[in-house]
Amino acid sequence: MSNTDDKEIELHGISASPGICIGKAYLVGKEGVDVLEKYFIDQNKLQEEVHRFKAAVKSAKNELHGIIKTMPEDLRQDAHILEAHMVLFEDKMLYGRTLETIEKELVNAEWALKIVVSDVKAMFDNMADSYLRGRAADIIHVSDSIMQNLAGAKVENIAAINKRVILIASDLSPAETSQIQLEKIMGFVTDHGGKTSHTGIIAQTLEIPAVLGTDNATSIIKNDDIIIVDGTAGSVIINPTDQTLIQFEERKERYESHKANITRDSELPAETADGICMEVMGNIELPEEVVSVINYGGDGIGLYRTEFQYLSRPDFPSEYELFDRYKDVVEVMAPKPVTIRTFDLSGDKKVAYVSRSGDANPALGLRGIRYCLQKPDAFMTQLRAVLRASAFGHVRILLPMVSCHEEIIAAKNIFNKATDSLAKEGVDFDENIEIGVMIEVPSAAIMADVMATDVDFFSIGTNDLIQYSLAVDRVNKDVAYLYQPLHPAIIRMIKHVIDVAKDKGVKVLMCGEMASDPINIPILLGLGMENFSMNPQSIPAVKSMIRALTVKDTRPFVQKVLKESSSNAIIELVQDTYGSILSDKFYYLD
Repeated sequence: MSNTDDKEIELHGISASPGICIGKAYLVGKEGVDVLEKYFIDQNKLQEEVHRFKAAVKSAKNELHGIIKTMPEDLRQDAHILEAHMVLFEDKMLYGRTLETIEKELVNAEWALKIVVSDVKAMFDNMADSYLRGRAADIIHVSDSIMQNLAGAKVENIAAINKRVILIASDLSPAETSQIQLEKIMGFVTDHGGKTSHTGIIAQTLEIPAVLGTDNATSIIKNDDIIIVDGTAGSVIINPTDQTLIQFEERKERYESHKANITRDSELPAETADGICMEVMGNIELPEEVVSVINYGGDGIGLYRTEFQYLSRPDFPSEYELFDRYKDVVEVMAPKPVTIRTFDLSGDKKVAYVSRSGDANPALGLRGIRYCLQKPDAFMTQLRAVLRASAFGHVRILLPMVSCHEEIIAAKNIFNKATDSLAKEGVDFDENIEIGVMIEVPSAAIMADVMATDVDFFSIGTNDLIQYSLAVDRVNKDVAYLYQPLHPAIIRMIKHVIDVAKDKGVKVLMCGEMASDPINIPILLGLGMENFSMNPQSIPAVKSMIRALTVKDTRPFVQKVLKESSSNAIIELVQDTYGSILSDKFYYLD
């Protein structure tokens, strides 16, 4: 399909980084990545083929090393993403298995690499966690750079683009994204990728609008087409009419003014208009993201996902490796709290991060605390590392995917062994460290009163809680419309957890994406939620919304909400009651 008649066309994708940009499209082409030909290698030329593959890997590594050395200062905090790609070049799953395939099957290096990448991608695609599924893109980006060197293909130099444009690509690797010059590149659009991809993370760091996963942008958009990228709504408009251009120019101006205003006030406390202080913290996946939490006025780290250190390696990280990363974050945030979630992985004995091929439904399989308890040595190593880091600031431990009280008891038994071992070794740690559980499985929400007897706090993970409660896979396009945070069942479940927490004297926090949307805040305040954690970029908007509300008014409002029987009715009630605040502060949510 191509846009030959210059009619206005709108594409929809995934919002990876908010904002609006308007400009000319620049298509980023890639040559030599697709492998169509398989051929066999004579035994006497086998070593020559092996050497050709190794040389291509070396060249690709050298190219990436050069990119890392010349990264713009704006992206220094994301250098670890490219350094992880450097490690992948010699990963056993990619490098080792490709060499093995060349030697055993006597096939050309391109074909061997293609087969290996296809197998590894299938493993990642079976993972329950969306962040882990997104790591398949890292394997593909690294293999593409090797493939380009094997084929002698020309590699696009994004850093050399010398005009003000919006990039359009099938996909952009973190290496390519890191070459973006902010004075030249206004935003970008891709056919593939998602919000949890490393490319998406870099887009958020650069704070430029990005829409990923459009499926067909490269087949519809032509070079020099005028396009609008709305990174907030996840839409792309091609050949906009004059009326559409005027509309989006105004939206862009209002958005940038709004962003400047709320970011300027982000250091102010999240205090309601009737004087009640809330805690608004940040979620991070990578240690370097702590800078964003501080810059956006976060009151601490409400969720530190720790899976990244377990990826792209054949074994579990050592206690020192884990401790070193945790300590960096804890020291930077001190005295503010850092909530470290224990690893939420699924896998087999050989590869810590790969789902077992026999898992028909990994979302309901061996993951979270279940996996931790089946890997007690690895779990003990992580707990020791967290405890050691607790000597350098305020640390809390969070257990993921808990579905029954017995799992808490089993986890605390291992935790007690970790504290005993450190005490015997004379290692300093916080002896009063708090332990909490994720409330993300309906059984945990229902049994919250029992769970409360053995924990210090609850953290409501709405992403999974909504998915499991409504039986909706939110990445499945056929049923994604059923994924409704304001479903009456979800609101009632959250109310139950908050009520139990207050009755039992345990703290309660919300760390899912529901906490990051200003439209949900009046309901959450009315339910009694006082602690929130979200992606760092959302902190200023949520704090601004909190400051515009009074708890006194939200409580009777929630009583009306609880009488409604549909998501649409609840959304309409929010708009009727708080629409003036939302339209004034967050017009772009419409």
